[in-house]
Amino acid sequence: MNEALCPSVASVSDDKGATSRWKPYPNYKDSGIEWLGEIPEHWDIYRLKYCVDLINEKVDGRESTLPYIGLEHIEPWTGKLVSVVGEISTDSQANHFKPGDVLFGKLRPYLAKVLCAKEEGICTGELLVLRPTRILQCYLFNYMLTREWILIVDSSTYGAKMPRASWEFIGKLPVLVPPVEEQRAIAAFLDRETARIDAIIEKKQRQIELLQEKRTALISRAVTKGLNPDVKMKDSGIEWLGEVPDHWDVWKVTHGFQRLGSGTTPKSDNLNYYDGYIPWVTTSELRENVIEDTINKLTDDALRDYPALRLYPAGTLLFAMYGATIGRMGILGISATVNQACAAFTEPITLDPKFTYYWLLMRRPILIALSAGGGQPNLSQEDLRQLRIPAPPPDEQRAIAAFLDRETARIDALTEKIRKSIDLLREYHTAVISAVVTGKIDVRKEVS
Repeated sequence: MNEALCPSVASVSDDKGATSRWKPYPNYKDSGIEWLGEIPEHWDIYRLKYCVDLINEKVDGRESTLPYIGLEHIEPWTGKLVSVVGEISTDSQANHFKPGDVLFGKLRPYLAKVLCAKEEGICTGELLVLRPTRILQCYLFNYMLTREWILIVDSSTYGAKMPRASWEFIGKLPVLVPPVEEQRAIAAFLDRETARIDAIIEKKQRQIELLQEKRTALISRAVTKGLNPDVKMKDSGIEWLGEVPDHWDVWKVTHGFQRLGSGTTPKSDNLNYYDGYIPWVTTSELRENVIEDTINKLTDDALRDYPALRLYPAGTLLFAMYGATIGRMGILGISATVNQACAAFTEPITLDPKFTYYWLLMRRPILIALSAGGGQPNLSQEDLRQLRIPAPPPDEQRAIAAFLDRETARIDALTEKIRKSIDLLREYHTAVISAVVTGKIDVRKEVS
């Protein structure tokens, strides 16, 4: 089989480091295809269309009682179902599949949505239904999850907004075909090895969940009970809060800050208002961070023509009041203006902005839940003005905020370290599959 059967991939990551503990095959031959390189001497190469039947059995999903699978149900790069399947389909042109089929996502193929069908069902037309003939389902499934395969398929897509690959292209791609018993051995090895990797990933994800629970509990305890476990307590007068330290007050936000304001958005079609020097914050830039710069800058003309625009000083606490970003927060590290979706807590009197930030972070899930009365979640400035916040003396507020800065940073650093290790494990997961199904390592004795 020559290289003309498939375009080359400029670069595919070297998996030798990840798989060096396994031995290669004793003998190789040139595949004639740049991105496959050398392959085991006894393996064959066929075009995909000669290894499978493309199934186009259309079903009106609105009338079918079979379980439905959409692209959203398949986890990228693993072939796992990630949400409840069986919901009612509105797809009038669904594809029918049977146990033993392999489903491959032709829309945005870089997402690597591949599934082994274990039972009969229907699926979106964006999934190709492939019925293996001279190749085993379990082997084909793994082969189509290799980085090399996904890169090649993705290189063929058409359509800027909804990139798709065509069966005409995919069907002509080369598939490495070992003997059937070897296919079984490869599939068994990958089942075992990927299950081991997935179990480690699951354990690490649970560690992250526990760290986040600890982080939440730490913040909640500190902003409602303080740092002294032996302090005398009193009834806060707030039913959900219960007791607070005896020397704490309970302040309305309007008594805690001199000003609670917002901003606006100048007309976007007036070029005199933008590309100036005055920072302008939108809620997309609120990410529980200190804001040192903004994507957009306004001009003096904008401030002159829009009285609702106010230049807030560094240290101002910002809170997103509605939309997809509701509840996000940030603290200004610079003087800046904001848009109408940002509430700005400024000119503190009895409440420290950083202490208030942590209190709102603790209370945020409840605030968001209360805001979702109908349609789009929405909190107004008036809603925020009514908030009552238990507050220690100013020095103690600052001490609590400093403690939480330090402890949450430590938890966040550990969480990030675990996330990076999960990313490496996922890369290893993909590397092992690629190395095995392209014949770079010999696993026949690993499952004997």
